[in-house]
Amino acid sequence: MKALILGGTTEATALARLLRDHPRIDATVSLAGRTKQPVLPPLPTRIGGFGGVDGLAAHIVENGVGAVVDATHPFADQISANAAAACARVGVPLLVLTRKPWEPGEGDRWIGVPDMAAAAEALRLLGETVFLTIGRQEVAAFEAVPDKRYLIRAVDPPEPAPNLPDYHLILDRGPFTLEGECALLEEHRVEVMVSKNSGGSATEAKLEAARRRGVPVVMVERPKGNGVAEVHDAAGALAWLDKC
Repeated sequence: MKALILGGTTEATALARLLRDHPRIDATVSLAGRTKQPVLPPLPTRIGGFGGVDGLAAHIVENGVGAVVDATHPFADQISANAAAACARVGVPLLVLTRKPWEPGEGDRWIGVPDMAAAAEALRLLGETVFLTIGRQEVAAFEAVPDKRYLIRAVDPPEPAPNLPDYHLILDRGPFTLEGECALLEEHRVEVMVSKNSGGSATEAKLEAARRRGVPVVMVERPKGNGVAEVHDAAGALAWLDKC
């Protein structure tokens, strides 16, 4: 059986490792191509978009794909919506492989917001030095609140560069250690953090660091799902594929 993995996450790579020598499943991974130097999985990989629902549906049919696993980032809502629509159209089963969302614990100071615009507005009454740990694609939302000092961490630089009078860019890729995150918050005197509720362990240390230092976290909640069944680990996705 041919399977298509919509990837770009550590969960997708973990599933690719499990499928590398699978005797029955011939899997391909698709990456959106938004990261300039992606970590390639150990399976045949295509890079680039499909051209919306029509393009993805055509790809599934033309390549004889028998099952699709959406293992994209929890905030990649457009490709997830496209996958749900395309698979429903052509009658191919779809599974979402996603990380469990983070939950606030004792000592956390989380401020939940629905989107980046709301996150920017929430900063108006908070600290002056803001740590943006949201990737590079939505930094422009914070141009609405330019009178802060911004520390921006991303894998690649934002394009175009943000129109912010006072910002410092850190190019880095997780996983991050608790020791390193605590040192970063202290060095830059971070007073508030902005994060997406991405879940997973690769960047979770920043939340523990914020908790220890009493730093409030503006937490952008995940987009709503598309009614597709979910699993939270690669083993669960493999078991599902084995039944297809």
